[in-house]
Amino acid sequence: MNALIVYGTSFGATKGTAEEMARILREEHYDIKLVNVQEEKIKDISAYQFIIVGSSLANCLWNSQAEDFLKRFQKDFDHTSLALFVSSVNPIAKREGNTEEMAKLHKIALEDKITKYNLKPIMIGVFGGILNYNKMGFIARKGMEIAFKTRLQTTGFYEVEPGVYDLRDWDEIRSWTRDLVKLCACKNSE
Repeated sequence: MNALIVYGTSFGATKGTAEEMARILREEHYDIKLVNVQEEKIKDISAYQFIIVGSSLANCLWNSQAEDFLKRFQKDFDHTSLALFVSSVNPIAKREGNTEEMAKLHKIALEDKITKYNLKPIMIGVFGGILNYNKMGFIARKGMEIAFKTRLQTTGFYEVEPGVYDLRDWDEIRSWTRDLVKLCACKNSE
């Protein structure tokens, strides 16, 4: 089966997540094309039976090129199996047990996009991202430090290198991808 994984990333988390998904799908004998929409334009998706679109979130907003991809191909997704995921700070709220914040992020990041573009994904995922204070502008960095630095440390997230926090749960990402493979197999056998 031909599959396309398209992603837009801010600090590399979404790229790493997409690469791990591609690795697992290749193990399951999928022919994968992996595309960073910030570097390559997709002109046609008709050759793909299965498409995963992922985006980093900045202030709960999708990467603009990843969202443009959704907008441009929204009608074409009816002819393929579609899955969506985002890389976010959701794991902080999850560890805090803040279900209200988690639900708000899920709604803004995924449900609103699904409604806006009339999508019918077979699966959606909200994963951890990377906060890289070294790549943020001064004002953004100060705002993020106020909003997240204490929360990161009190929920058990620590710097993987100075100024960088990796919030990804690789087991969660791998499990989601394997569940997606099973779902695609069932859908294609219908």
